[in-house]
Amino acid sequence: MITAGRYRSWATTHDGTRRKHNEDAFVNRPDLGLWAVADGAGGHTAGDLASGMIAEALEGIPTGLGAAEMMAAVRLRIADVHTALRDEAARRGEAVMIASTVVVLVVRGDHFACLWAGDSRAYLLRGGVLRQVSHDHSLVQELVDSGAIAAEDAEHHPHANVITRAVGAAVEELALDKMTERAQPGDRFLLCSDGLSKFVEAEVLAALLAPAAGDQPSEALVAAALERQTNDNVTAVVVELG
Repeated sequence: MITAGRYRSWATTHDGTRRKHNEDAFVNRPDLGLWAVADGAGGHTAGDLASGMIAEALEGIPTGLGAAEMMAAVRLRIADVHTALRDEAARRGEAVMIASTVVVLVVRGDHFACLWAGDSRAYLLRGGVLRQVSHDHSLVQELVDSGAIAAEDAEHHPHANVITRAVGAAVEELALDKMTERAQPGDRFLLCSDGLSKFVEAEVLAALLAPAAGDQPSEALVAAALERQTNDNVTAVVVELG
């Protein structure tokens, strides 16, 4: 847990119950008003390299930036990592891809912004109500959006792990989705990899994210995923606005 100004934030990551190493990475910088989770794309080469490069690039953003400068810095640094990962993949071989999802939270004054690519998620708990802020870039989400499958069937679909957008993926320019909104005192955000969101029910996420649940929310959330035998790396970053 780290405290800076009016922010408190917690971060926890774990290999999971079946993986031998962790391809997740996170950024926990309340001093910058900046948090992120990156999940190296499963089944691809060097997912830990991809997520680690994203975290390192964001950690290197200097202090003292205004809201617009911070957003520009986040976009620029992720774009640079995207190019570097594509170059490294090309160097290793024609069929190689080195990629990672990313979800980023920036808070400035009374507003917050979320940027993402892939299926790592951002949630907001406000007034006891949990809301998913991000919208997955995944094959099953496209099927849900088109009405081909029901939302409750998405997590158990055989292609539930197929993402449609990622840092380092085979596109020249990466498009990050963005949403902004006014923040309120008491807001609690959760950034997480799909090792958490695919295994822990929304109502349990809300209960463990609530202040009444205890003083180590990220640890409690990761523990819930491990109890449910998550088959992936699992990472949770929790941010509280004082």
